Amino acid sequence: MNKIEELLERFLSKQKDFSYSELEEILNNFNYKKIVKKNISNSRISFFNKKNKYVISLDNPDSQGELKIYQLDYIEEELKNKKLII
Repeated sequence: MNKIEELLERFLSKQKDFSYSELEEILNNFNYKKIVKKNISNSRISFFNKKNKYVISLDNPDSQGELKIYQLDYIEEELKNKKLII
């Protein structure tokens, strides 16, 4: 099992300590790139897939860099809706 597969397994099992950096690795694997918006509050983060024109936006992670369960649920739903995961 490669690193991305391991991260996906952790992501789908909704580990409470799943980090923002791990999410970023997964999304990069699906060709999502972080969007840096100037002059906008730092409360949200967006990722954009240029090829498919898909956007995923979410609240910033907590101060330890861990994502909340609702964020993991939202991202899982988005990736499933776009048929990037089963």
